[in-house]
Amino acid sequence: MELINNQYQIQGIPVLDICAQFGTPVYVYDTDKMLEKLDTLKNAFSGVSLKIKYAAKALTNLSVLKFFNQQGIGLDVVSIQEAKLGIKAGFAPSEILFTPNCVSFDEIKEAVELGVFINIDSISILEQFGHEYGDTVPCCIRLNPHIMAGGNSKIQVGHIDSKFGISVLQMRHVHRVIQTNNIKVVGLHVHTGSDFLDSEVFLRGANIIFEAARDFEGLEFIDFGSGFKVAYREGDITTNIQELGQRLSEAFRDFCKEYGKELEIWFEPGKYLVSESGHFFVKSNVIKVTPATAFVGVDSGLNHLIRPMMYDAHHEILNISNPEGAKRVYNVVGYICETDTFGSDRKLNEVREGDVLALKNAGAYGMSMASNYNSRFRPAEVLVYQGKAHLIRKREDFEDILRNQVEIDFKAVSIAETVGKP
Repeated sequence: MELINNQYQIQGIPVLDICAQFGTPVYVYDTDKMLEKLDTLKNAFSGVSLKIKYAAKALTNLSVLKFFNQQGIGLDVVSIQEAKLGIKAGFAPSEILFTPNCVSFDEIKEAVELGVFINIDSISILEQFGHEYGDTVPCCIRLNPHIMAGGNSKIQVGHIDSKFGISVLQMRHVHRVIQTNNIKVVGLHVHTGSDFLDSEVFLRGANIIFEAARDFEGLEFIDFGSGFKVAYREGDITTNIQELGQRLSEAFRDFCKEYGKELEIWFEPGKYLVSESGHFFVKSNVIKVTPATAFVGVDSGLNHLIRPMMYDAHHEILNISNPEGAKRVYNVVGYICETDTFGSDRKLNEVREGDVLALKNAGAYGMSMASNYNSRFRPAEVLVYQGKAHLIRKREDFEDILRNQVEIDFKAVSIAETVGKP
């Protein structure tokens, strides 16, 4: 999104025109920004055999999945429903990596039937997988490297108390299970967490997985997950993708020489590819001034963008309608009936009732975590592609709230019970 001639635009389209056409609240995604991030990652790892799997959980809209399929990359999914969405979007099942956590083995079997590639993160599931399939279905194993890395504690997934992955301290047990059941392991996977800054974290994880890989024959790839930091505030330090690409590629090539075979290196970026592409536009309903605080109450809340309340995440907020207004300090809050704050003590161009505000970096884990809390409708989604705004999800209405509810006729039940009594 750019400010041109005192007007915010996305791919040349005035943002206020998009909001007028589709209403607010609305999520708007810029495919040019997605391509920019994808190209940066490809260029950083141009010296190795690279495969990128978009982490669907960040933003699962079918049109976004189809867009990434069009770019020739694969998909990383964490549920059978995401796998089915990926196939519907056109991804070949063989290009979909299924990395669930704490699911039943029935879901694993359903994924095998779909033809997607299975990534196993517990010894229990590995044993069941071996009993069921032996060496007939290749798989990947997710390792827990015991590295504390990432931003908020809820997105740190590679430490010793994490539920994710098989501990690197359990490798002897893993190999016994593999040998007993003749399991065909062709990949190893590691993911330490999201929002890490230092390439040293990836290199530490790499050295741990390289050490484990030496004891596996027949590997075809090593998957390093993702977790690249994006900028949420102006001046934020982010993951240096070029430095990471250079250092990790060099270490990977050295390992492949030692291993005696050129392997593929996989990554599963989600937030990195879509976060900065997304903006969430809301309208100011009310300006409420108390003795202590000036509140901007908007037509949305944590039901649409839960990250600020759940992760204490910072999203930059802009007044799209009044970009040259005098600066004032506000708390921007939602309409949900509990503490529901998008941003505190934010210096914004003066906000008037009816002004449109933008929350930046809303492409990842915004709409995908939205709910109907307070029986509110989930918002519309719009994709800006080749200079045109396309509606990719309709705004919900009251019929959507009622759609799957089944009413009990309490009067009829009471009459039936009365009639049945002696």
